[in-house]
Amino acid sequence: MFTLFYAPKTCARASHIALAESGLPYRIQRLDFAGGEQRSPAYLAINPKGRVPALQTPRGILTETPAILAFIAQSAPAAQLAPLDDAFAFAQLQAFNSYLASTVHVAHAHRTRGARWADDAAAQESMQRKVASNMRDCFELIAAGMLQGPWVLGERYSVADAYLYTIASWLPGDGVPLDTLPQIQAHQARMEERPAVRKALAEEAAGQVQA
Repeated sequence: MFTLFYAPKTCARASHIALAESGLPYRIQRLDFAGGEQRSPAYLAINPKGRVPALQTPRGILTETPAILAFIAQSAPAAQLAPLDDAFAFAQLQAFNSYLASTVHVAHAHRTRGARWADDAAAQESMQRKVASNMRDCFELIAAGMLQGPWVLGERYSVADAYLYTIASWLPGDGVPLDTLPQIQAHQARMEERPAVRKALAEEAAGQVQA
């Protein structure tokens, strides 16, 4: 049994979708970010970074979305959530997920987490003003060549699609209307047709795994 620690509408949703796709046994544990539960001693003992996701496994705790997604795919090879038989294609998947984690997520975080980079209020406001253009630039790059087909890797669905879906859902809040990025909007629609995505969203809303 795996336990995924998450907060609603965060990047942990990608791992949640991957678990729902995988067929692996799991449960979810919601953290109250508004109440600061991510900084509680109990959670810091699980993940000293004080962030989500964190995945509790029989061998220990895993953090960081790209690592968790790769672990889920490798733990459930029959679900075919990654090209495990093709080293180059798997590296492409990892490169895409790393870009989302290291560049796109960071660009988004400047809207609400500016205090991580600057104490000056004016500097934080300046960062916030750049979020929409930075996020648009990132997603135009993704649409122009990184999204290879209906799915990130072309015809083959993978955990990268769960990650893209999750981060793209932040675009309207960042000031980038989805209808200005038709390829991304179409990918969002395809994802929302998948039963596992619907299952994960329902579980997230309920705060528990559905029976």
